[in-house]
Amino acid sequence: MTSMGRVRGVLIDRDGTVIRDVGYLRRSEQIEILPRVPEALQLLRQHGLKIVIVTNQSAVARGFLCEEELRQIHQELERQLARYVAFLDGIYYCPHHPTEGMEPYHVSCDCRKPNTGLARQAAAELNLDLGRSYVIGDQVSDVELAARIGAKGILLEDRRLGTEDYRPGSPVVSPQSTVSVVEDLWEAAQWIIRDLSHEAL
Repeated sequence: MTSMGRVRGVLIDRDGTVIRDVGYLRRSEQIEILPRVPEALQLLRQHGLKIVIVTNQSAVARGFLCEEELRQIHQELERQLARYVAFLDGIYYCPHHPTEGMEPYHVSCDCRKPNTGLARQAAAELNLDLGRSYVIGDQVSDVELAARIGAKGILLEDRRLGTEDYRPGSPVVSPQSTVSVVEDLWEAAQWIIRDLSHEAL
């Protein structure tokens, strides 16, 4: 528990972090939970952290699916995770795109990562202390979101990149970001638990 009763949260990207990135996921049958994801979610919850998915879903703006279909996909994802006794506290998505797609989704918004709208919505609804929370993802936008809300960023390593790509100031890691690079969500969860333990010393 933090100041004024607020709690820590873990804001997690969806595609490439929780489930396999298939491009524009349009159907529930395409959901493939990545290895060690349920164990990671269980570990984070055991330590009292709120867990939310925060995801850009411009497939809606592009007309590949509607918001109701996206909600059904997310419900199926939650059902599949529940089979492993792994649970989320919420899924927050941005359906917009600033330069492509159709109205009313073809718009510049405050919710598309790295903008902070989704994080602020999650914080308001779940009483999160964003400044003491964590952001996990496989994209630069996730790292930038962490920097903008004052959270600690954890970047999943892209094996297509070299070590130099993860140095501060590189296109992947901006100078103002506090970023740790790990292999997958399980390693990210372990990193967070170690970080919490160090703070408690």
